[in-house]
Amino acid sequence: MRVNCQVLFVIAALTCAIAQQPPTRDFILEQNVAIPMRGGVLLRADVLRPKGGGPFPVLVYRTPYGKHFAQKEYTIFRRAVQRGYAVVIEDVRGRYASDGEFRPYENEGRDGFDTIEWAAKQAWSNGNVGTFGLSYPGAVQWLAAVESPPHLKAMVPAMTFSTPRNFFYASGTWDMSWIEWIWDNIAPDVRARKNLPGAKTGEEAIAAWKQAAPRMLNTLLLKQLADLRGVAPYYYDWLSHPAEDPWWDWAELRNKYRRVHAAVLNFSGWYDDNYGPEGATTNFNGLLESGAKDSEKRTHLLLGPWVHGVDATVKTTSGEREFGPAAAIDYDEVVLRWMDRYLRGVANGIDKEKPVRYFVMGDNTWRDADSWPPPATPVEYYLNAPPAGSNRGTISREKPAHRQVAAFVSDPGNPVLNVYDSSGAHDYRKLAERSDVLLFDSAPMERDLEVTGPIAVKIFVSCDCRDFDLWVRLLDLAPDGTAFNLMSPGLDVQRASYREMKKGRQLLRPGKIYELGPASLLTSNIFQKGHRIRVQISGSFFPNFSRNLQSGELENESARLQKARISIYGDRRHPSRIVLPSIQRGARQGDVLGD
Repeated sequence: MRVNCQVLFVIAALTCAIAQQPPTRDFILEQNVAIPMRGGVLLRADVLRPKGGGPFPVLVYRTPYGKHFAQKEYTIFRRAVQRGYAVVIEDVRGRYASDGEFRPYENEGRDGFDTIEWAAKQAWSNGNVGTFGLSYPGAVQWLAAVESPPHLKAMVPAMTFSTPRNFFYASGTWDMSWIEWIWDNIAPDVRARKNLPGAKTGEEAIAAWKQAAPRMLNTLLLKQLADLRGVAPYYYDWLSHPAEDPWWDWAELRNKYRRVHAAVLNFSGWYDDNYGPEGATTNFNGLLESGAKDSEKRTHLLLGPWVHGVDATVKTTSGEREFGPAAAIDYDEVVLRWMDRYLRGVANGIDKEKPVRYFVMGDNTWRDADSWPPPATPVEYYLNAPPAGSNRGTISREKPAHRQVAAFVSDPGNPVLNVYDSSGAHDYRKLAERSDVLLFDSAPMERDLEVTGPIAVKIFVSCDCRDFDLWVRLLDLAPDGTAFNLMSPGLDVQRASYREMKKGRQLLRPGKIYELGPASLLTSNIFQKGHRIRVQISGSFFPNFSRNLQSGELENESARLQKARISIYGDRRHPSRIVLPSIQRGARQGDVLGD
């Protein structure tokens, strides 16, 4: 869920032991410096810069979470000053010390441009500006970069998005974690600024959420949720615009890469459930395909096994899965090394390295590549229906010769629940006990199988309803029964009515067979010898994402729930399957794969 790592940020920012300001400083600190935006609104920033001469290259960090909290939580600001950078840490419009109205993301392009160009013109600046940050501070970089600020030379946008269609929505399904994100991270400051009743600190909000969450998350119609009206009117604006609405184009990056002229290090984690690796990989390839000058030399991609957050990058676990000491990195050094090369001209070898570096889970090693995805062999696994009375089928390399049908009843009033409130890898074996979850397992792997890259899903399906959600989750099933997810929720869902997003919403004809499949499944994992590949299919995964009412009506506009019978087909004409990008390393393909 999007908010959990943000909650960790709030808690850490309030309690971090390094929060104490030393009595003497080896740098110059200017607080609440006013930065004018076009239209006259003043944003305020703290400026840290080395003592002595100058001018210096400048790093800009823009946040909605409080510049004072950021300085208490993160070490990179002072490390950057020690390295010879001036650092501008700014509260975005409408947050904490800055004036104006906060509407998430909507003003960040123009405001980011104005801040970057202001920083370039200061007497202590040499005109070379870089941006960095993770999550919202990552998104603001992209929104500013596509405005083409002349002095933006380098950026490291970590764990962020490429399109609102996979950010606010996931293939047409509404992301429910926005509710908690606003409640925990945004609403307290709004209440304090406007003297509204309710929690006014992050700690108070987190405590109140425990009581409010069940009611808020189960509210239908979505737009009838009253708790956010006074603090987040924009939330209801979001709900009023469906995924295909051109209104969202202000947050669309995929058609704007040609406008970006900075050196970009794209950075994400396999378990980043706020944005996922889709954003980083799409932006990486989008820049390369845009034809921007020297983009092939100055665009890199880094993908690790982490959940969302800077603090996650120093850990060796994600959820319940251990990845060993190689998984931890020095986030500050990754950012500053990139800036050293492209802001200061340091010959540190970055431009001679492979542009892609990714972590292979299971093998727990880093690999380098010339492109993303790395070259792979597509291997098809076909779904074979469970026997009568069972929800457990198989997958195999052989295409079914005769018609097979596996069916389940999806009830939005009793959705499939994600029992884990934290992100990362978790053991989902207990979902096998639900009759509305279908499982398809391979035979045990005869040898290790590496799957790296996008995973194609082609499921032939019908329903006795007008709409439903198809969740196709990929898990690594160990001999002891542990079934770990390989990615965060949202990459693995397709709302049937949005099977062709460009055409808008198209309701189903009951009983007609359609070919559907989530388009964003993405991972790098070794299915070790003796492990199995598990494909898990359901019609919901709540409360991460909204419930499809299955009545043909949208959950924003109706509360009419309808049970639906969903049928999965497998035969010569309708070969439901997943296509895994297999990377062979010194073994024959036939030796590696289980049947």
